[in-house]
Amino acid sequence: MVKLSDNTYAGVANYISKKLKDWFTESEINVLTNNLFEEKLTIDKTERFLNPRNQVNEGALLGVIRAVNRLLLNEPIDYILGYSEFFGRRFRVNSDVLIPRPETEELCNWIIDDYKGKNKLDVLDIGTGSGCIPVTLAAELPTTTVSACDISEEALGVAKQNAAENKAEVSFYQTDILSDFPPIKSLDIIVSNPPYVLNSDKQEMEAKVLDFEPHIALFVEDNDPLLFYRKISEHAMENLKPTGRLYFEVHEHYADQVAELLSLSGFSTIEIREDAQGKERMVRALKA
Repeated sequence: MVKLSDNTYAGVANYISKKLKDWFTESEINVLTNNLFEEKLTIDKTERFLNPRNQVNEGALLGVIRAVNRLLLNEPIDYILGYSEFFGRRFRVNSDVLIPRPETEELCNWIIDDYKGKNKLDVLDIGTGSGCIPVTLAAELPTTTVSACDISEEALGVAKQNAAENKAEVSFYQTDILSDFPPIKSLDIIVSNPPYVLNSDKQEMEAKVLDFEPHIALFVEDNDPLLFYRKISEHAMENLKPTGRLYFEVHEHYADQVAELLSLSGFSTIEIREDAQGKERMVRALKA
């Protein structure tokens, strides 16, 4: 039996607040409380405040308690809820894929701004994870043919589900980009958010990332931090159309090095862009 002295809406909200107060800020607790009520209890914020003495049944209450316990173990709320918001859409996420980040939204927005209104584009996303990039581009650039690849079969399963649920037409390929390339030629756009966190940086990372998100999508060996950028750039020179573009999300400390690599690889008109936090997190290059 679940033991909670007050199982009303107000009592459950108070329980969540007390349990999380030493781990999260007040504003974070407010957001988490709203999320848990909406997803675990199907009760929105308005109903909760208008009917604070309504009671929560035991089964639903158990779901909240379990979710709170998972939060106390540093598990990200996105994995607990099973979804993340990205570009105004809902994407399923689990520990097989990275949680989509705001800077990746900015990368998508850059591409959309560059190509809005243009027709019959061919796009490939490399290392797709949850599929948030190709699904977003397919939806926002509706005449575009979009493909995506990933080394992880499990990640591709999540991405395919997200494409189906968001009614986006995307072709998926299981590919190890370090040794192979999908059977696609003459691309207008290649985009990638590849692994770029050094193994030596693990000790500085938050537990909720290090303990729960897939390491294969995060980390690269210290002795070759640009490994994926170099391989993808080589593929891009072979498979982009003339005047095709390559877009990267990058580590804030390696934007200049990625830009130099692209220049040495034969790309031109290379631009580094800052994210909303003022960090150099995106690079765009033109196939000369």
